[in-house]
This record gives sequence, structure tokens and C-alpha cells, in this order.
Amino acid sequence: MEVEREPCEEPPPTMMEEEEAEAISVAKDPPRIHRLDQSVVNRIAAGEVIQRPVSAVKELVENSLDAHSTSINVVVKDGGLKLIQVSDDGHGIRYEDLPILCERHTTSKLSEFEDLQSIKSMGFRGEALASMTYVGHVTVTTITAGQLHGYRVSYRDGVMEHEPKACAAVKGTQIMIENLFYNMTARRKTLQNSADDYPKIVDLLSRFAIHHINVNFSCRKHGAARADVHTVATSSRLDAIRSVFGVSVARNLMKIEAADDDVSSSVFEMDGFISNSNYIAKKTTMVLFINDRLVECTALKRAIEIVYAATLPKASKPFIYMSIVLPSEHVDVNIHPTKREVSLLNQEAIIEKIQSAFESKLRNSNEERTFQEQTMEPSSSGPKDTRKDSDCSPKLSGSRSQKVPVHKIVRTDSQDPAGRLHAYLQVKPQSHLGKESDLTVVRSSVRQRRNPKETADLTSIQELVSEIEGNSHSGLQDIIKYCTYIGMADDVFALLQHNTHLYLVNVVNLSKELMYQQVLCRFAHFNAIQISNPVPLKELIMLALKEEDLDQQCDENDDLKEKIAEMNMELLKQKSEMLNEYFSLSIDLDGNLSRLPVVLDQYTPDMDRVPEFILCLGNDIDWDNEKSCFQGISAALSNFYALHPPTLPNPSGDNFQFYKKRQSSRNPQDEGNSSNSLVDDVVIEEEIDHELLAEAENAWAQREWSIQHVLFPAVRLFFKPPTSMATDGTFVQVASLEKLYKIFERC
Repeated sequence: MEVEREPCEEPPPTMMEEEEAEAISVAKDPPRIHRLDQSVVNRIAAGEVIQRPVSAVKELVENSLDAHSTSINVVVKDGGLKLIQVSDDGHGIRYEDLPILCERHTTSKLSEFEDLQSIKSMGFRGEALASMTYVGHVTVTTITAGQLHGYRVSYRDGVMEHEPKACAAVKGTQIMIENLFYNMTARRKTLQNSADDYPKIVDLLSRFAIHHINVNFSCRKHGAARADVHTVATSSRLDAIRSVFGVSVARNLMKIEAADDDVSSSVFEMDGFISNSNYIAKKTTMVLFINDRLVECTALKRAIEIVYAATLPKASKPFIYMSIVLPSEHVDVNIHPTKREVSLLNQEAIIEKIQSAFESKLRNSNEERTFQEQTMEPSSSGPKDTRKDSDCSPKLSGSRSQKVPVHKIVRTDSQDPAGRLHAYLQVKPQSHLGKESDLTVVRSSVRQRRNPKETADLTSIQELVSEIEGNSHSGLQDIIKYCTYIGMADDVFALLQHNTHLYLVNVVNLSKELMYQQVLCRFAHFNAIQISNPVPLKELIMLALKEEDLDQQCDENDDLKEKIAEMNMELLKQKSEMLNEYFSLSIDLDGNLSRLPVVLDQYTPDMDRVPEFILCLGNDIDWDNEKSCFQGISAALSNFYALHPPTLPNPSGDNFQFYKKRQSSRNPQDEGNSSNSLVDDVVIEEEIDHELLAEAENAWAQREWSIQHVLFPAVRLFFKPPTSMATDGTFVQVASLEKLYKIFERC
């Protein structure tokens, strides 16, 4: 008997079995590839380009440099997360370009891929601004040359939020980024916990400042009164390094150069500054620019560190500034998202030759080492005040210091250019001066005269020197010694700051008295200026007499002038031995002037005043009395060497009309009836005499340079101001900070 069995129901699959089945299914069916939404793509790309706030600052500063800016100011709040503001005075952005300004891959730097081989600008992809709009709120304010007003527009996710609005603006562009990484929670939290973002920005601006020395840089925290980076355009790289990284770094640097033009191996030029054996630091500082692009090169840095470790004691960590220039086609700039690295053709050969140059330079400099000696004065009042000077990083604001009342706060560092007038003026290229404004050379030369040789053992000279010392004004002496030069107020007066007071100083009177004192101090011990073509004294005296004579058409006066010139020439020839021995004034037997004394180092007088000086020597000197004679010659020399305004009028201001040539011509419409033409028909045309204008600009610029870099350093060292200067208008106090505060408190 067969029993029919009912089919039993299978138990339901367990959760583990379902997961195994799903895994098998997944293994069999690959995941589908789908196109990401464009907004997701852009945010991913933005996170790669703008990695930190310093990345955004670098991109914006490079854009400003590409726009040929001469001044770049950066303001940062909360390390750049809340606010980054970069302002420049570049060429601005066209109104018609604003709609696509922040779209990805929109750029003015190139149009074809081949352009990358010869690219000279720092930006080229057109990704930076677009990336910023995907991770922050971007506002652009810009104005181009010739526009009456600027435009302001906000961007988000690569597009404008509204049409550009007309607004007041200064020359150039200002880009403001607010709430950076507001939509990237993890990165924002990571950066908020980091305390080194603002120092990174300061370090970045410092590196740009020592390379682009023709640009003014400023970086400060939002709301801070003092900038942590403040540099002004200069012609000296070493001065820029001193301004940013401090004196302790700059004084221990030496210049290095290397080059190669072998096409088969490498083609490059390198110059820079590297630290010597006296420099001590805890970490390596390397500032590297390749074709004016701030980059990093780990292989080169490692090669240089090996040289320092092998050559200098204790494996010193060096300071290195290096600028390498290569042909554009030998550099691939498109290998890193943030353009932090570049690829070089024949990189190994270039590194090897630079390494050899470093090794040679360091071995030659390692023969001697300088140790700074510090003297400690005993004190019974508690512990000493010790200060540490940072080795190679710029100083940040916010450090605690002794509190000073606000109405007595002054800038006490005379080397800081922040308070000088030229820091706020447009910088003109100084190539026409024909002189490298190396302040170190000038000041070292000035200090060589700190202890001049003893004067000749003549009672008359000793009496004149004693009169100067006995008539010195102690109050003015203190002002002169500790003052800060601000700039020229006009053609004659300079502005000086001393503590909380501002003074106007007559440069002509000041320089004349300084030269007088220097002549007496250097008596019989002058260096000399050799005149290449000796000048006849008679011709010089005739020139001076003709300048004084108002009636130049009278023939009778010419005979008289000839006699006066002849007599004065014979007199000076008789006194030539004494003039040469005591004052280095050389007059040969034929009556020719061949040499003049050096009264102040690094300064050459205005040679247009030589005729007046020679005439004064012949007419105004009492040759019979020794003391009066030396006093008169010293006074004549001081007047000759004083920094008078140049003969040509100052081209700035109303005097510019002097350099316009006026030419008259008849109106073409009136040529047919010339008999009836009157004065009214004459057309006056004005044309600028560029040659004369350039000569005047050169003379005035040279004078101002000499006042700032030669006259006032010498005044601080040597000058003993006479009591009369306190009342004759040479020194005039024009402002006092305490009194100004009282005035403003009443307002």
C-alpha cells in the first residue's frame, strides 16, 4: 500500500543566505557607470585646486601679478575661513568679461594647447576663480583705465548671482572670498582646528615680496592696525630680504650665481642669496622661483642640504633664495593641480651644476667665521630683559609688549619704511639715476668717517672746531640723532619725525652747516675728485661774472670782467700750494682747475655751481688773516657742496609749463587774406621738450636720493647743530601727537 506524501514546505532563507546570494549576483553583474552631476564634478575639482586658504591666496596674488600690479594688499580673517580679501592696482577686468569670469576653463592667458610651451603668466588653466565659487562666496570689484566708475558682482557655483552693479572703485581689482569651505564640513572642521593657516599666508607673501621687489606687498589680519608683511618697492634684493626676514638673516647672506648654455646638457641662469657659516637656524628655508614662478623642488633642496651638511659645521640648516631662468619650452608647468611643482628638461644636470656652485661658494666662505660679541652691563634692579630675534620667519602681530598710551605711540624703527612718504607714492623706475641704491654700501662708507683723522696742528682750525662744539644745541642734537626721515615736503623742506613730534627742516641750511663742519674736520686729509678735463679758471670766473651782470650787452663791462678774471686767476695760482695741501683743491701752473675735495662720501656736488665757487674764492676770502682765511674757504666750500635745488625747475606741479615749447603758426584758413590777418589768427602750439624734462627729473630724483641716503645718515653721525638753528627757521615743529589728540577729543 503506497502512502502518498505531501510535499513539505522549504523553510524561508536566512539573512546570511540572502547576503550570500546578493554577493553572488553582484559578482556576476558589474556596477553601472553613470555620469556625475556637473555640480558634483565642480566641487570635487574645487577641493583639489583650493586645498587650504593659502591656496586661494596664492592663486589670487598670482593673478594680481599677471595683471602687472605694483601694489598688492591681503586681508585675512580667521585664517582665511571667514574672509580673504586681495586688492591690487592692476589693469582690472573688462565689463563684458564679468559674466564668464568665474566659469571653469575661461582664461585670457592662452587659447591653444601649444601656448603652454611659451607661457609666461603664472595662471593659465582658468580653474582657480571657478573653484573658489564652488567652495565659498566670491565678490569681485573692478575698474579698468578710463572708466568713470567700477563694477561689483557676486558669484556662486561659477555664475553671477546678479548683474554687475556700478560702484565707486579704485584702480585695479578687489576679490573677496567669504565663508570658505562652507559646504565641505569635514575640511572646514579640520582647518578650524589648525592654528598654522595664517602663518602660512604670511610666509607666502614674504616669499613673493623678496622676489618681486618692484611690487609693494601688505598682509594683515582683519581689524589689525599693523601689517605682518609690509614691503615697498626697492632696487636691492638684499634690502627686501632684510625688510621681510630681518637683519639677522640679511647680514649672513652671500650672493651666488651659476649658468650654463650647453644645449646638449642644460641651459639655465641662476642667481640668489645663500646663508654663510655664521647663519644658524633650526630648519631649512628655501625660496625657489623658476621663471618667476614660486615652486618647490624636493630633489634640489635635498642636494643643497647635502652640500651644507658636508661643508659647514654642525650640519647647519641654510637660508636659500634662488631664482632660476630657463627657456619656456624647457619647463612643463602643467603637472600639479596647484602649480606647486614643475618639470624641467635635463633636471638632473641642472641640479648637479647648481650643487657644484654651492659647494664652491661655501668652501671659499668657510675659511673664516664671525662671532657677535655682546657686552652685559651690571644692574642691581632685578633680572635682565632678554629678547629673541627670529631666525628666518616674519614677525606676527599679536605678541605682548609693554603697553604705551595711545597718544604716545610712535614708530621707533628708522629702518622700517612704513611711515615714509614714498611708501604711498607711485614708484617710478630708478634706472635713470645711473646708480645702484645699495644702502649698505653708503652707510658703511659713512661710518668710515665716524672717527676722522686728527686735524692739522693749527691753532686757527682748533679754535674754529671748538667754536662749533661750544655752540652746539643739545635739544636739536637729540632730535637729529634719533629722528626718522619721512620725505620731502617741498623743494627746500624735509619732514622728520622725532618721538611724537613732526618737524620741517630746511635741507639747504642743514647741508650747508654740515659741509662746513666736515671741511674743518677733514682739514688737510681730504680725498679728491679728479676732473678728467681740467677747466681754465679764467673761463669759470667769466661765466660767474656774466651770470651776475644784468646788462650783458655792454662792451665796457666785458673789459672789466676780463681784468677781474685775470686778477683772480693770478691770485688763486699764487695760493694754489696752500689750497692743494689743506683742501685738495688742485690748480696747475697754467691756471686750470684739475681736482676738487670730497667733503662727504658718496656725494658729488652740482658742477653747475663751480663758477660761482671759484669767483667766491677769488673775491671773498681774507688771505691775510689765517683764521679768517680758513673760515672763508670752508664757508665757500660748504655753500658749493650744499644740497641746493637744481637749476632747472621741479617738473612736478605748475613748473611743468616751463618744459613746454611754444610754437606759433598761422591758421590755414586765413592764408589767402594774409594782408588782413591779425594776431588773433595765430595758432599757438605747445610741444614738450622731453630731453630737458628728462634732465630735470634726473637731477631732482638724484637730489632727493642723496638727501635721504647720504645727507641724513651723515647728519646723525657727525652733525653738531648750532644754537641759531633753533630760532632761524631751519627747524620748525609743525605737529605734536599729544596736542592732536587733545584737539580730536574736543571734536
